[in-house]
Amino acid sequence: MEISDELLCLFSADVSVQDDKYVVEVPRREVETGAVEAGGTYRVALISSEDASESEESSSGAPPEPQPPVEVGETRYVEIEDIGKQGDGIARVERGYVIIVPGAEVGERVKIEVTEVKSNFAVGEIIEETF
Repeated sequence: MEISDELLCLFSADVSVQDDKYVVEVPRREVETGAVEAGGTYRVALISSEDASESEESSSGAPPEPQPPVEVGETRYVEIEDIGKQGDGIARVERGYVIIVPGAEVGERVKIEVTEVKSNFAVGEIIEETF
């Protein structure tokens, strides 16, 4: 299955009935930490739970952790949204995934090369100051 680069979040949810409509609940964390906004309109793709349980569960029976949306060596154009505790720039990409960019300032738009990838953040080095 091909997954779009525009994917904002990925989660499992039940479909429930409320009055005359069916509702898929978005987990709070996807709105608070991701790129999803309450009241926004989004495209939704549904995958059968039978297919998902067969392909997504690991040998331990637990669903796998989502994979980081970047890889070491990848270049990205990002905008610095915040400054971290150590003074490094913070950019967010798909699903709210954090990229730490040393030497960057809030509001800067820079081209980076990803130098390190962890499950919940990556580190990028500036290769072009402004784009």
